[in-house]
Amino acid sequence: MPSSIRFGNLRWFQRPIVTIFNRLSITKLKLSKFSSPEASCCSDEDLCDFLPWLERKAGAEISSVLSIGKSAYGRDIGIVLPFDICHDCRSLFASKSIQTGDCMLKVPYSVQIAPDNLLPEINSLLPDEVGNVAKLAIIILAEQKLGQQSEWAPYISHLPRPGEIHNTIFWSEMELEMIKTSLVYQETIKKNLHIENEFLAVKPIFDYFPETFDGIRFDGFRHAYALVESRAWISTRGVSLIPFADFLNHDGSAEAIVLSDEGKKHSEVSASTPLSIYYCPCVIADREYEPGDQVVIRYGKFSNGTLLLDFGFTLRHNIYDEVNIPHHDPLWPKKLELLQLHCTPAIENDNGFSSSQDSFKIKEVKSAKGRGRGIPQSLRAFARVLCLTSFEELSDLAVEAAQSDGRLARHPLKNKSREIEAHRFLLAQISRLMEEHSVSIESMGPPSSSVSFDKAALRRRMARDLLTGELRVLKSASDWLENYCATLSEC
Repeated sequence: MPSSIRFGNLRWFQRPIVTIFNRLSITKLKLSKFSSPEASCCSDEDLCDFLPWLERKAGAEISSVLSIGKSAYGRDIGIVLPFDICHDCRSLFASKSIQTGDCMLKVPYSVQIAPDNLLPEINSLLPDEVGNVAKLAIIILAEQKLGQQSEWAPYISHLPRPGEIHNTIFWSEMELEMIKTSLVYQETIKKNLHIENEFLAVKPIFDYFPETFDGIRFDGFRHAYALVESRAWISTRGVSLIPFADFLNHDGSAEAIVLSDEGKKHSEVSASTPLSIYYCPCVIADREYEPGDQVVIRYGKFSNGTLLLDFGFTLRHNIYDEVNIPHHDPLWPKKLELLQLHCTPAIENDNGFSSSQDSFKIKEVKSAKGRGRGIPQSLRAFARVLCLTSFEELSDLAVEAAQSDGRLARHPLKNKSREIEAHRFLLAQISRLMEEHSVSIESMGPPSSSVSFDKAALRRRMARDLLTGELRVLKSASDWLENYCATLSEC
């Protein structure tokens, strides 16, 4: 699958939760096996006791073929990490041989933690704007305050602690400077602001129940919020934390089906059952596994930007990388007004011309001269409109669209010079970002060949992974645009 670039100003909080927690929003997840001498199953007593505790609580078997262990690999198994900085070294391993098609785990409804677990007296006082992620964060905080008295203590105690999560919302200003050329920097600021607003909305509840929430500050709420955001699954209960299942780490080398059966109150899989009745995970093996193989899933087709922002890790070579590029045009409000005047709403949405949604995805171009998908037509249409300088030209495009397939500026402009200008505009934007990314990468110094990272070095590697992936995608788009403009000039 190719990488992609996204153009425009993205607001992370406008993404639906189903995108943030894309573990169940798509029913096909990647699953693979991974063995390493760095891994050790049931390396401490608490880990060995966890599954028996959960099965006693559920009154049902969770899994007979998986066990919890610690690995020197975090959620990205591509790099070895020291245990003291690995934010999520707990993993699931095959404890027995597993055959293709086996359901390796199924977690009953009764041991999911969802927003409806929130005490009614607390839930009734929450403002309507408080979302499900914040509600789950409140539950986590309340259970943490109970300590060993909590019915969820064995689970809560195994969640990553403050300092063990590397999402960019926890990065220092100096660390964020490393990724300032990426829009992930701006998304991090917006995300922190959103979480702060959620905290201000729920703080009166904390003050009203001091015996439950005494001493909780913004940093504690943000940590709980990030725990939920990086671990939750979509279900008919909204958003759910699913103990044991959330020990599955991230990789992407094979396919598996994750389905669930509402009627049986736990996960099941059936090729003939309507998807509408499914709501919690059942991991189906798509290959054979030997004892000691680590079992991992693919969280989603996420770029390094999303992985770093929402999960706190990156991949060395992520085929789903993308770049966000904002546009600036002082005439855009008038152009948008004319577009809305001359185009139907369907055309507007199809082109992506909107005052609130102005982003475009570009697949990584594998060949600058090939007939591949190249730069998407929607983005090229955007550039054509952006380079126009008169209302007459805009009106002519609207008339032309109405007389053809209704899609504005989807065909090359009749004025070849203007067509080249539009694509040169995109090329200039991309070239500027390439230069900025290159300077930022060089400022980090040469990449470390050591496998022993401290936290600062780990985050520097993540920043390098993010910018290097974006630079790769930018370069492929630049080559395609250069070739397109050169071909037009020769005609």
